[in-house]
Amino acid sequence: MPANQEVELYLTCPKSLEGLLLDEAQALGLSDAREQLAGVSGRGTMQAAYRMCLWSRLANRVLLVLKRFSVKTVEDLYHGVNDIDWSEHLLASGTLSVEFTGRGSGIDNTHFGALKVKDAIVDALRDAEGNRPSVDKINPDVRIHLHLRRGEATLSLDLSGTSLHQRGYRLQQGAAPLKENLAAAILLRAGWPELAKQGAALVDPMCGVGTFLIEGAMMAADVAPNLRRERWGFSNWLGHIPATWQPLYEEAQQRAQTGLAKTPLWIRGYEADPRLIQPARNNIERAGLARWVNIYQGELATFEPKPDQGQTGLVVTNPPYGERLGDEASLLYLYQYLGERLRSACLGWQAAVFTGAPELGKRMGLRSHKQYSLFNGALPCRLLLFQVNPDRFVTTERASSHGQAKPSRDFDDEAPRLTGEPETVPVAAESARLSEGGQMFANRLKKNLKQLGRWVRKEEIECYRLYDADMPEYALAIDVYADWLHVQEYAAPRSIDPEKAQGRFLDALAAIPTVMDVPPERIVIKRRERQAGTRQYERQAERGQFMNVTEGGVKLLVNLTDYLDTGLFLDHRPMRMRIQKEAAGKRFLNLFCYTAVATVHAAAGGARSTTSVDLSKTYLDWAKRNLALNGFSDKHSLVHADVMAWLENDREIYDMIFVDPPTFSNSKRMDDVFDIQRDHVLLLDRAMARLAPGGSLYFSNNFRRFVMDESVESRYQVTNITAQTFDPDFARNKKIHQAWHLTQRTD
Repeated sequence: MPANQEVELYLTCPKSLEGLLLDEAQALGLSDAREQLAGVSGRGTMQAAYRMCLWSRLANRVLLVLKRFSVKTVEDLYHGVNDIDWSEHLLASGTLSVEFTGRGSGIDNTHFGALKVKDAIVDALRDAEGNRPSVDKINPDVRIHLHLRRGEATLSLDLSGTSLHQRGYRLQQGAAPLKENLAAAILLRAGWPELAKQGAALVDPMCGVGTFLIEGAMMAADVAPNLRRERWGFSNWLGHIPATWQPLYEEAQQRAQTGLAKTPLWIRGYEADPRLIQPARNNIERAGLARWVNIYQGELATFEPKPDQGQTGLVVTNPPYGERLGDEASLLYLYQYLGERLRSACLGWQAAVFTGAPELGKRMGLRSHKQYSLFNGALPCRLLLFQVNPDRFVTTERASSHGQAKPSRDFDDEAPRLTGEPETVPVAAESARLSEGGQMFANRLKKNLKQLGRWVRKEEIECYRLYDADMPEYALAIDVYADWLHVQEYAAPRSIDPEKAQGRFLDALAAIPTVMDVPPERIVIKRRERQAGTRQYERQAERGQFMNVTEGGVKLLVNLTDYLDTGLFLDHRPMRMRIQKEAAGKRFLNLFCYTAVATVHAAAGGARSTTSVDLSKTYLDWAKRNLALNGFSDKHSLVHADVMAWLENDREIYDMIFVDPPTFSNSKRMDDVFDIQRDHVLLLDRAMARLAPGGSLYFSNNFRRFVMDESVESRYQVTNITAQTFDPDFARNKKIHQAWHLTQRTD
């Protein structure tokens, strides 16, 4: 193929980068260029094709189109590929790989399509001596692509080899790596090349393994992104023109040598995770940019760039997604910190924030002047561009947070102090800018704190509910666990716009630290939906982070992160205290015992013996730890069984029984599905059969529509004690449970 002959080229790229790639490809020599879905097509010489392989910062692949043809049948596909003179591209003893995309014309399986293309090429090259190419998916001599769409096939040869986003410097990466060409696109959208020409600084306060910094430094130093690549898709292609390629490669080497010899720009990265520091530095070293890029360990909240001679520049960052810090809502405080640092430490700078949660970008206290929709893989994201100047600050009502784990000082005399010493973490003081709704929510929290304060201090309550959807539009529950907060978002009804519900939830989260001085690391956020079966007991995370709390003189283990519930039902506190008070000398039975907190209280109250039954080994192990934590090791039996089946076979007698069943359960280990409304009569009959004369059975459940069957009241003395089982923190939610006291009838 003559070096100056124009060929058809197709450049692929990540979805949403087509416009940028079009501009880049045209600058590199592509003519008649047109945007396509996830790519750009056009014409150019082999010199232009080589230049795109070497210099494209955005493309994944540079494909040389060999042929376009119609395909109506599988035989059409075979013959269309077989008709090419493959001896111009590959030796009969060579290797190839084939990638097939699309479907139709009788081909509904990409593997089958690739096999047909391979057969057509191999058959065309099989020589008289019987040699034939073999398949090598790792390092083939040529890579062939065939795309089939609406009966039209496009057959191409890949000039790039492995994807061009793989520059070769990043052998180590973090948990959620950003591809190099996407990082380059973000820098281009942010205007970094022009800023670099002006000598600006570049900084990433959450740099991970340094991808933004390396790509930015290569742009500033005029280093071709793929200069260090050792193997190309054209390296063993028979149509390769070394005389055209070599001068381009040598020119790129010279440009890089000249650029890297210049005085480096101020390019810095900061990363809180110490495990990523050395991998980032290794990547920088492999890219040949050790003089240009520096990485330091540092927390976001203390980030403060101090470039030489006071010049400004670009802050670019990709905040962690939910995989690294929990669900999306828990990132709110991270975005608040980021906004606070930009406003206080980066005046006059520009900022580019690439986010998978654009609604959180609105919480930074800055108005973006441009936004771009991009994709990170299949995840839709947004690039927010900011000019960090006071006229772009969001000026709304502000509230401050301070550094100790206690309510705000205005309510110190009335509100309960949180106990314990929190770990020292940087808090974005004076950073919260609350919306009108957020301020309204903050006011409600302050009111609740004031109302509960004396009671909490007097009763020495360490764990309590502070807020429970008091305002229906802010549908969440906030529980205090010593110096931690446990926040549960109730799923909004379908009639509520999800975007509006999410906005209100974020308003509430923003308000919490302005009232409760708890660092974000000690605020656990969960979404609670209507639960079926045992789903409420299913593991949500794998942290295994338990903490000790106290209640009524006993120590208990709670886990705020791993399950939807924490191991301690706060609304049952009065019931547990009643059990502790009445348990002395009694044989106590706890059915559906969960983590056996009621059993611990009974033991603390002097129970002669306790038996606790549950179907979950996980919770029975937790129960064992709760008992051991309080020094109760003997006379306390834990039984792994289906409660209904166990009651049918048990013949022991008990003086006090506590029954707190789930609304519904369909565990595979049960003989039948359990439904509290349907099965409560049988459950209570079997439990009452085990109750000693003069004994007490306490029955409770949280099914809001539950109605006690009249037959129960006809056989036993039944007293509804629901009103006696609420402490002040649940006085606003009288429907959270119902409770009864049952004894044997004396008549």
